[in-house]
Amino acid sequence: MLSRVAENLYWLGRYIVRAENTARLISVHSHLLLDLPRGMKLGWSPLVDILGANQLFAERYGDEWSEANVVRFLITDAEHGSSVAASISAAREILRTVRDSTPRDAWEQINGLHLFLQEKGERHLPRAQRQTGLDRVTDAMLLMRGVLGANMSHDVGYQFMRIGMSLEQADMTTRIIDVRTVDLIQSKTDELRPFQHIQWMSVLRSLMAYQAYRRHEKIRVSGPAVLRFLLQDRGFPRSVTFNLNALANALPRLPAYRGSERSIDRVRALIQDASFDRLLERGLHEWLDEVQIGLGKTHEALSCSYFQPAPSTVSTQSQSQRR
Repeated sequence: MLSRVAENLYWLGRYIVRAENTARLISVHSHLLLDLPRGMKLGWSPLVDILGANQLFAERYGDEWSEANVVRFLITDAEHGSSVAASISAAREILRTVRDSTPRDAWEQINGLHLFLQEKGERHLPRAQRQTGLDRVTDAMLLMRGVLGANMSHDVGYQFMRIGMSLEQADMTTRIIDVRTVDLIQSKTDELRPFQHIQWMSVLRSLMAYQAYRRHEKIRVSGPAVLRFLLQDRGFPRSVTFNLNALANALPRLPAYRGSERSIDRVRALIQDASFDRLLERGLHEWLDEVQIGLGKTHEALSCSYFQPAPSTVSTQSQSQRR
């Protein structure tokens, strides 16, 4: 397989997962407004923090961190490479160039969603219509994953796409945990501290993990338990450990994978040795930075092994954003 085709399939997997997670994140954040008591201020800037796009947002919208600006930036802004519309457009372009390697149904699905966002995306930005548009995106991305998994030959090309999906999901999960557990609810009053569990529930719902968590943990939602589930659980498809294991299982089907395997093992060891009770008291943000740097190095190892003749020059801060 040509390295260009392999790289395209890798990024196809990443764009599909990124679009779905971004749409779900906006949806959960919008619903969180209904769960909070009066007097509690909910900021929209954390959603931009999760994607690491603060500088670009400031260039386009200045200091206006309003709901309308953030929602437009994350859903339809074509200048933002990680917006829902930009991710769908990039995935569509990749599918157009690798039609011989992917099912026709996948092209029809992504093309229909691309046209929907172009023609009606702006109409679905206000709260009254937003959920309808976001549901269409998440449903389409889940259907895309099903079509590709069920109808695409599980050859080397499929493994590259699977690796991209797994790495992107691990990266998005750590980003959501990192930002959503710090200053999501902007309040310092003692009266509102009992509502802290709502914050942890929103973390789970941002990753479609609330029902699975309750079934698995069988205890009330709490910080350490949520972190253990989303980071260490081996059976939940959106946990970091699950995706690192899926990534490691796919690598042996590719040639010359040893460098990538070592970087994955280092991240897995970092996660398995963590004590989340202590990290919540101090150092969670710094620890998650280490995990994200490890994921960035995994991307670099894959890129050097299969896509580029020389070491990647992409900064670790922007590993998950392809321009």
